Amino acid sequence: MLYAWVVQWGAAVVDGVATVGDIAMFAWQMVVWIFTRLPQRGTLLINFYQIGVLSLPVVALTGTFIGMVLAVQSYYQFHAIGLESHLGVVINTSLVRELGPVLAATMLAGRVGSAMAAVLGTMRVTEQIDALTTMGADPIHYLVVPRFLACIFLIPALTIMADFMGIVGGYFYSVMVLEIDHAAYLTHSRDGVVGFDLFSGVFKSVFFGGMIAVISCYQGFHCKPGAEGVGKAATQAFVYSFVMILAIDLFLNIILDKIYFAMYPAGANIL
Repeated sequence: MLYAWVVQWGAAVVDGVATVGDIAMFAWQMVVWIFTRLPQRGTLLINFYQIGVLSLPVVALTGTFIGMVLAVQSYYQFHAIGLESHLGVVINTSLVRELGPVLAATMLAGRVGSAMAAVLGTMRVTEQIDALTTMGADPIHYLVVPRFLACIFLIPALTIMADFMGIVGGYFYSVMVLEIDHAAYLTHSRDGVVGFDLFSGVFKSVFFGGMIAVISCYQGFHCKPGAEGVGKAATQAFVYSFVMILAIDLFLNIILDKIYFAMYPAGANIL
């Protein structure tokens, strides 16, 4: 029994290490193409439009609701101690530093990452990727590089949109529905958020976008045959991307917090 357990877990560890190595090699080939020859402008614009522009409405809508939900969840705690006018600083700081980038990345992984894995998986199953190789075109250069560049260049814009609409949603619910004083809300909101908060959120989003593109394209390229294989690749692309978003968020938060407190030893005064 113990021997079988050791063999099973050993095989799982070996498979995991091999997969990480494959993803690293996949990403390395993509990076080499970026620094040697970029895709054509038309190919880039199509991917930028499909990945960035078409994602704006869903990111804006979810950002608005998240801002209002934060207002609903935080109001009674602040009202109990007479600090409801400070609600804006908590909503805005939470959105700009944490929820905005994670929310935009999650929407990108769900809407774009799964679609990329499904499209590339279908191309793998129908041997279109093999056909590209036969014709002398490199599939990674033609299919992966444009999607990767679209993700890393446009996710900062999606993050800023999520931040902005969340702030608007939080303001609307706090001032219009909860009847918090307009001037006090804006004053405390302005004093609590610093430029480093916005920078850290946008900075993290670039890593989120790059990881989503690499994982999703890798899953599509290594899709198993059949409709079940395509569906599994799309599901795994989202699940793995979401897990990596949270893991990267943790490590970058630790690093950025150390930098922040080195720059501002007293920390932010939010109340």
